[in-house]
Amino acid sequence: MLKEFREFALKGNVVDLAVGVIIGAAFGRIVESIVGDLFMPILGSLGGFDFTNYFLALSKSVTATNLADAQKQGAVIAYGRFITIAINFMIIAAVMFLVVKGMNRLKRQEAAAPAEVKPSAEATLLTEIRDLLKK
Repeated sequence: MLKEFREFALKGNVVDLAVGVIIGAAFGRIVESIVGDLFMPILGSLGGFDFTNYFLALSKSVTATNLADAQKQGAVIAYGRFITIAINFMIIAAVMFLVVKGMNRLKRQEAAAPAEVKPSAEATLLTEIRDLLKK
């Protein structure tokens, strides 16, 4: 059983998947930082968007004005956090769309420009014979 597991775990697809997951997690942190540290503060400064403390109290005992204190006092629906995450998703989706679009454009350019193939020695000799016969 150990031998079978080792064979399975060391197959190319499994290793490729593991590398993809690790790189994806690291890339996710980068994108999260770009959205949270760059885009959201810009949006906040332009329009005063700060959804972090938007909540709906489900209990009359909740009297706090910020989310952290309100959650300590009782049950709340933190819809501001949901709005922030939805905006983050939209920004991430747009950035990923642009990345994929750029990659597809590069692939199309590579496919459109066929590599110049040098004819073989045999093909060159046959071309010369053909040209001599035409004369």
